Amino acid sequence: MADSAFHRIIPLADLKPGRTHSTVIGGHEVLLCNTGDGVHAVSGLCTHAISRLDEGRLRGHRLTCLLHGASFDVRSGKVMGGPACEPLRSYPTRVTQGFIEVQA
Repeated sequence: MADSAFHRIIPLADLKPGRTHSTVIGGHEVLLCNTGDGVHAVSGLCTHAISRLDEGRLRGHRLTCLLHGASFDVRSGKVMGGPACEPLRSYPTRVTQGFIEVQA
């Protein structure tokens, strides 16, 4: 991913702590998650049943899928609870001039 560009998504002020924002970058669904101590980006689709994660719940660093309850750590994409077995893809993020940017 070192050669991939950063894409400007939304102003940081528009993504309050505890909230998520779904976007598409290069044909991939990406979910921004503001945990209060940082903004993280992961795949927007659950690896268990291809459910949209923007309909789920973010509590701290844990993102829980609404469909079957699989949960993931938004900092790394790591599975925190089944039934999912595969982690989410995670994307580097940064804030530049007040905008959230994602490398993809």
